[in-house]
Parts: sequence; C-alpha cells; structure tokens
Amino acid sequence: DEIGSFQGIQTDVGRYVPRILQTQNTRFVPRSKAEIDPSLKQIIPYVLIQKGDTLLHYVRGKQSGEKRLVAMGSIGIGGHINHRDETLFDAGLEFYQEAVQRELHEELRMDGRFETEIVALLNDDSSPVNQVHLGIVHLCRLTGENVSKGEACITDLRFLTLPELLERREHMETWSRLCLDFVAGRPGQGLD
Repeated sequence: DEIGSFQGIQTDVGRYVPRILQTQNTRFVPRSKAEIDPSLKQIIPYVLIQKGDTLLHYVRGKQSGEKRLVAMGSIGIGGHINHRDETLFDAGLEFYQEAVQRELHEELRMDGRFETEIVALLNDDSSPVNQVHLGIVHLCRLTGENVSKGEACITDLRFLTLPELLERREHMETWSRLCLDFVAGRPGQGLD
C-alpha cells in the first residue's frame, strides 16, 4: 500500500518492481502461514512464453502444488520464490531474473535462446488463492522450436494463437484471464 495499491494489471513496472524487491520490503515466512494471510503477499514470477504469434498454454494437472488451480488452463509459467533465493533480494533485479530463469528451466525444457522482460504486475484479490499472491508478469520470447514439460503437473502443453486462447478463456485461471486480456489489448494485436 505504501507505493500504491492496485487491482488487476499494472504496467508501471519501473515504479513498483524495484521497491517490491528491496530487502526491507521482503521477508520469508513459513508458506503455511503466507497461504492464509493476505497481508503477506507472496511474490510470484508469472512468465508468458511467446513463439511468433502464439503463446504457450497448458492445463494444471493433479500433481500441481496449488490444489486450488488443478484442471484450469494457464498461460503463465512460474512459482514461489524459494527460501534459497533469499539473498536475491540483496543483490537486485539481475539476481531475481536468475531465479526466474531457474524456474523456467525446472518447469519446461526449451531449445534455442530466449529473453524475458518484465511487462506488468498482477494483483487480484477476488479469490482466496489470489489474495495471498502478487504476480510479476514476464514475457519470454523464444527463438527455438521445441518446448516440452519439465514437471508432471503440466499437461496438454501447446502453443495457441490469440483467437484460440480467447476461445479457452473461460476455462483459465484468473491470472491467465487477466494476462490474456492484457496481451490481447496491446497495440499491434498483442503479440508484436
């Protein structure tokens, strides 16, 4: 609240991200406590994977760590920052980006090169699962052709066009809906 609260997608990443990632604004608490206390927003990197004019879509399988999202479609790859990443907050954005890269490599197998950039923040207090998380939305542009799952919780992995994604929107988790609406509303049809 100190730097300005918001609901939905916030694109002023320069205002929010540096302050959110500062050591004095972060701390690790037991996840069991953080999952039930909305005053302890958990920072979640949420990466949209773009290949040409498509985005990666998958369905969260039964082995998903977040049981409240099982069987829902998603266009975001990511997860909780681990306690082993605690020193990242001392080292700034570059080291946070390294944690994001590690998370991508854990969840997916990708060939070729890729770049990620932070494009937005996401806050949605409309449900219990969302009330305890704050998303940092990244866009990852792939140059390689092959992507496969790296974890069993990812099912039905495929690249889809914006029209195909919009057809599946109602079966997606809330964060993916918000990100899809954001991407679809960008200049140049969203994936330029």
